[in-house]
Amino acid sequence: MSWQDSEKAGEKVEKTMHEMKEGKLKSGSGKKVTSKKQAIAIGLPEARKEGAKVPKKKE
Repeated sequence: MSWQDSEKAGEKVEKTMHEMKEGKLKSGSGKKVTSKKQAIAIGLPEARKEGAKVPKKKE
C-alpha cells in the first residue's frame, strides 16, 4: 500500500465526515448519519471502489 493510496482514502473519509457534519450524509436506508464510525464505514468502501488500496475490513 503506497502513501498515495492511503492519502486518497483519507480524502474520501474526510469528505464523508464533512458531509456528516453538514447533515447531508445519508445511510443506505436513507436515514441521516450521526456518528463518526458510520461516516468512516461509508467512506472506506467508496475509496475502495475508486481504486484506493484500503485494508480489508475486519470480520
